[in-house]
Amino acid sequence: MEVFVRDIANILENIAPIEYAASYDNVGLIVGSFHKKVKNVLITLDLTEKVFDESIQKKCDLIISFHPVIFKSIKSITGKTFSERVIIHALKNDISIYVIHTNLDMIWEGPSSYISKLLRINREKVLFPKKETIKKLITYVPVDYAEKVRNALFEAGAGNISNYSHCSYNFDGFGSYMGNKKTKPFFGKKEIFHIEKETCISVLFPDYKLNIIKNALFKNHPYEEVAYEIYNIENTNPYIGIGFIGNLMEKMNEYDFLLFIKKKMNVPCIRHSNFTEKKIQKVAMITGSGRFGIETAIEEKADVFISSDLKYHDFFKYEKKILIVDIGHYESENFTKSLLKSFLDQNFTSISICESKIHTNPVKYFY
Repeated sequence: MEVFVRDIANILENIAPIEYAASYDNVGLIVGSFHKKVKNVLITLDLTEKVFDESIQKKCDLIISFHPVIFKSIKSITGKTFSERVIIHALKNDISIYVIHTNLDMIWEGPSSYISKLLRINREKVLFPKKETIKKLITYVPVDYAEKVRNALFEAGAGNISNYSHCSYNFDGFGSYMGNKKTKPFFGKKEIFHIEKETCISVLFPDYKLNIIKNALFKNHPYEEVAYEIYNIENTNPYIGIGFIGNLMEKMNEYDFLLFIKKKMNVPCIRHSNFTEKKIQKVAMITGSGRFGIETAIEEKADVFISSDLKYHDFFKYEKKILIVDIGHYESENFTKSLLKSFLDQNFTSISICESKIHTNPVKYFY
């Protein structure tokens, strides 16, 4: 079966919707066409010139990068920076570039899931739940058609709350209407007042599925004019957001815990604050740059906060309150290549999907 860039993008965006990405981020198809046929895919953390050369050697049609090759707007492409050179090479060689970044960070099945399994942590919730991810639909349907419309909404992705699906609230009442000369009422007659027994259906749905939900409603509702209301909900989804907090299966002393992280995450060295002399059990973590999460980790009564790109004064400011651990930006995210490959392997068997072998970490260590 032939596979196109659009097919791969659909799978990735179903897992990690583009709408979940941070406002500053640049995700999705960056270079190329959704209509391009794909036979070989290369997955990388960073898209450098060496990685691009690797994609040429492996005859790749598509490169999936975690970090965007373009972060800010570009006014010219002259090859003066490595990102501009990569774009030029991609266009010349007809290689598409797709980016999945903070939208992947946001999902429960993403980096948090991978790391928690690696470090034997039972996750409780995300550290920073993403706001404005939930909407509510209320609609009014003739009683005999309520089941059809309700099931169509469920199939479109409505009615999921945490570990529950097919969630809705329903009650019967009476709707009234009177159509003018131009109408074709499903029940009653034009220009005659009519009262119909109806079911009020209320469901929650993810914000990014708004158009899909509306299409399902309009397609399955029998009325010529569909009565419906959509509201923004303040409730946060405990499974969508940045970072996570959870508990180790067994308590560990701080020294042993650092050795454990070093081994499990293949970290060459660790920066950390003074030991608090407490056992480690409750763990808070943000992959990539996460210094903004320290105070929240303390509020959550975590014993340790793991992230990267922490500043010198952070280690002073929070001394004795929590053990702060900086494992390096690259080291905290390099496993995303394996995570993305596992997602695609489950959905595509007719194409070659491989992880880049290039070590792209720009930070070097002198031992």
